[in-house]
Amino acid sequence: MRLALPTRSELSAPGLLFALAGAAGLWLPLVQLKPNRIVPGTGLELVAALPGAPGWALALALVLPLLIGLDARRGLILRLSLALAGLCLSLLALGLAADALMPAGNRMARVSPAAGFWLLLLAFGLMATDALARLRPSLKLRAALLLGAVIAVAGLLGSGWLDHTSVMIEYAARAEMFSRSLWQHLLLSFGSLAMAFVVGLPTGIAIFMLAPLRKPVLGLLNMLQTIPSLALFGIMIPLFGWIATHVPGAAELGVAGIGPFPALMALFLYALLPVVSNTWVGLSAVSPAVRDAALGIGMTPAQVLARVELPLALPVVLAAVRIVLVQNIGLAVIAGLIGGGGFGSFVFQGLNQTAMDLILLGALPTIFLALVAGIGLDLIVEALSRRDPERSTP
Repeated sequence: MRLALPTRSELSAPGLLFALAGAAGLWLPLVQLKPNRIVPGTGLELVAALPGAPGWALALALVLPLLIGLDARRGLILRLSLALAGLCLSLLALGLAADALMPAGNRMARVSPAAGFWLLLLAFGLMATDALARLRPSLKLRAALLLGAVIAVAGLLGSGWLDHTSVMIEYAARAEMFSRSLWQHLLLSFGSLAMAFVVGLPTGIAIFMLAPLRKPVLGLLNMLQTIPSLALFGIMIPLFGWIATHVPGAAELGVAGIGPFPALMALFLYALLPVVSNTWVGLSAVSPAVRDAALGIGMTPAQVLARVELPLALPVVLAAVRIVLVQNIGLAVIAGLIGGGGFGSFVFQGLNQTAMDLILLGALPTIFLALVAGIGLDLIVEALSRRDPERSTP
């Protein structure tokens, strides 16, 4: 098979960007070999980490998708397939390098992913995203792809292929703590979302129905939103510490200045503005003719709200849920500063110990959770926004 380079008119501009990022990834160190988890290590390129035929074969296999992607005439399905193959090959290279470089019987040494690996992931990830955006797959296919990606990541981690990498070694030493931190992170993210929904939905309805309340309520919530996250978490400490000390029964209910409670309340306050404002915007967008028609058939105002206006506003409200959930998954990391648990515990432990692998143990699952939650809720919002032709047929 002859691989002809594209002419200037056939050159893909996004493909050139992905190829440059991938080329930089192959030129920079793929991994870092460190004598322990703290001290700096030695960066090794792919062909240095895997000397001989395996390294050169993998390098060639990674270059080919990038070169083929330069040609604008190539089909989008082919581009997507090449991008997915590139992602798999990058992970294969990382696992092989970790296995080859990890000294036998040495429990202190670490093989960490370096800049080259992250650039390869970025190049092939952008290539896959670009192909998917141009293909415009159906809603069901995108949901299937998301599920497939989650299963693939779970399968990769469960296979043991990356067990010799530094992040997985840190996980193996803290598996029980990681499991506990996962549940704490989910509790903070989803618990604050549930509280914001319970409080924010009625508040949004109230400012929709009572216009004089709109300006002061939204002004107050906007003011809360402008407080920096670290400052707000800091304000919670003395406030709830005083309540726990001076209000009878508060400490027994879990109120404290340090721990999950102040973190949960701070995330709840941050989540209120999107829920309240989107509820108001969604209800305001309902056509007045629809309300008049509902009232004309004998519905009461409460029935119009519950059976007509809220269902029509639901996609906008769910968009707020998406914003809040993704925002709170990220902000929950800061809860580790005030003893709130979650993945922030690993991040701040790693910062204190100058241990990048420990930071990644907290940061990578946080990013993964935020991506899955954001894409999944996007799909739900789009599904509710579309008109299902099957439901319109009697």
